[in-house]
Amino acid sequence: MSEKYQGGCGCGHIRYEFSIKPMIVHCCHCTFCQRETGAAFAVNALVESSAVVISGEQPILVDTPSESGNGQKIARCPECQMAVWSHYRGFGESVSFIRVGTLDDTTQTPPDVHIYVKSKQPWFQLPANAPNFEKFYDVKQTWSDESMLRLKKLRES
Repeated sequence: MSEKYQGGCGCGHIRYEFSIKPMIVHCCHCTFCQRETGAAFAVNALVESSAVVISGEQPILVDTPSESGNGQKIARCPECQMAVWSHYRGFGESVSFIRVGTLDDTTQTPPDVHIYVKSKQPWFQLPANAPNFEKFYDVKQTWSDESMLRLKKLRES
């Protein structure tokens, strides 16, 4: 049985849902995510963009820099400007990095991995045994077999 994930922006003009488990959930500690969120990190659930059903207004895509240097397109509500997801150039627009904080139930998607911990805040303690990487990681060595198959299908289409 698949779980249903629902969320939206702060003003309610954008609502979205998907019914597929995220391929992976990142807790990113890079300085760009810290600046973007105004917090110590950002938590993103990676989902096939084709699985995300949008109701209400369509987000606007804003080109912004990223720690990798490749940039990202942040999908924002045209009314309240809240970021609801991103598309990173390394994955293209076929993968949505859903901002977990925009989900109605944020407990559904705890982080699978912590990335860019080289710039994490010194007062934040990583959970014991949490996979973590100084920067990004090798997807083939980190993702589950099921998630790798899903990514392969995306790249072939």
